[in-house]
Amino acid sequence: MNRALVIWNVGLTLLVGYLLFNSFSTTRSASPAASIDKNNVVNGPFRMAYFEMDSVAANTEMVKELKAEMSKREDAIKSELDRLGKNMQQKLSFYQQQANSGSLTQEQSDAASLEMQNLDNNLKNRQQTLESEYSDYVLRRQNEIKARIEEFLKEYNKNTAYSYIISYEPGLFYYKDSAHNITRELIDGLNRKFKSAKK
Repeated sequence: MNRALVIWNVGLTLLVGYLLFNSFSTTRSASPAASIDKNNVVNGPFRMAYFEMDSVAANTEMVKELKAEMSKREDAIKSELDRLGKNMQQKLSFYQQQANSGSLTQEQSDAASLEMQNLDNNLKNRQQTLESEYSDYVLRRQNEIKARIEEFLKEYNKNTAYSYIISYEPGLFYYKDSAHNITRELIDGLNRKFKSAKK
């Protein structure tokens, strides 16, 4: 039984070897690739470069400016919401004091309750509006930065002819060759362009 299996395996191996040899030894004119227009074939090796986005974010002036603007807007939002919250808290304390002293009529108590509900709704609506405006602003600015990076890389790649330039993300790639790391060139180029645009 074992002898029959060995003969069967040897026979299959010889057949597979013959088929492989035969397929690789046929002329190129029989292959589908031969019908491809040679003018459409890209000559040269496939080349890929990468940049480290966290380094770009930490070292480019436009990203630093965005972070400063975001921090300023966050502070302004917090300040406005704190002011509205304190105003509401002061009103609530005032009405509670009046209710505790017994100087509020039922009609005044109902009006105070309605006013507090309106203040609370206004605070929530304002918070939602401010957060939405902030999110839109950040998204718009991030898209501007992405567009500037893409524009720079198109110009940069005219001299280097990479097939792809990707952003390196830890956990997504398992190996990187530092010979094709263009992070420093990207940071320097973006900072030069940003400074010249500011002048």
